[in-house]
Amino acid sequence: MFLAAVARDVLGDNVLLVTASSGTYPASEMKEAVELAGLMALKHRVFVSEELEIPGFSDNSPQRCYYCKRELFLKFGQIASEEGYSEVFDGSNADDLNDYRPGRKALAELGIVSPLCEAGLTKEEIRKYSAEMGLRTASKPSFACLASRFPYGEKITADKLSRVGTAEDALRRLGFRQFRVRSHGDLARIEVESSEMDSAWKIRTELEKICREAGFTYVSLDLHGYRTGAMNEVL
Repeated sequence: MFLAAVARDVLGDNVLLVTASSGTYPASEMKEAVELAGLMALKHRVFVSEELEIPGFSDNSPQRCYYCKRELFLKFGQIASEEGYSEVFDGSNADDLNDYRPGRKALAELGIVSPLCEAGLTKEEIRKYSAEMGLRTASKPSFACLASRFPYGEKITADKLSRVGTAEDALRRLGFRQFRVRSHGDLARIEVESSEMDSAWKIRTELEKICREAGFTYVSLDLHGYRTGAMNEVL
């Protein structure tokens, strides 16, 4: 939203927001994307993208994000061409350069522009400037597609994505802010921020019930807590 707001300020209404609707994201994210586009009064186009149909994606190799980003941004480029736009921007930021991000290779191959990376803006800086601009996403928790919840090599299916999404929706309703439900076969490994660890432990029985009802057999609470790129630790 920060990138969209700045683009609007610079380019006026000569901006088109594009969102891919996918089973790898909960419905609440799509609903919010539509709401935010409406708040900014910008043109918004939504298309359906089923990542599980992308060759190599469901096999979940370390190159999974490359396959996904290449397919998605090919479609973004097609839409840009159809609508008469010369450039496609994405919201990658400077912090993304410090983690394993095979999708960045696809963006480079396709000539996608990442203004926030070029400006050297970190997540914290983006939150700071978003707050100054009055954007409601300034304090929005970090989020990544549900496919990032699986260890490399574990095949991703629609049922597994739904299982993770159901469990995370329930944790969100309980008030947890920054968390992940990582899927290891029949085991759900819950990551929460260190500040919320005591709260999670106190309701561990309820968390176990939530994950079991979602379809997991075993449930654990990760003592290290929430961190980005947890599944990349094995690489």
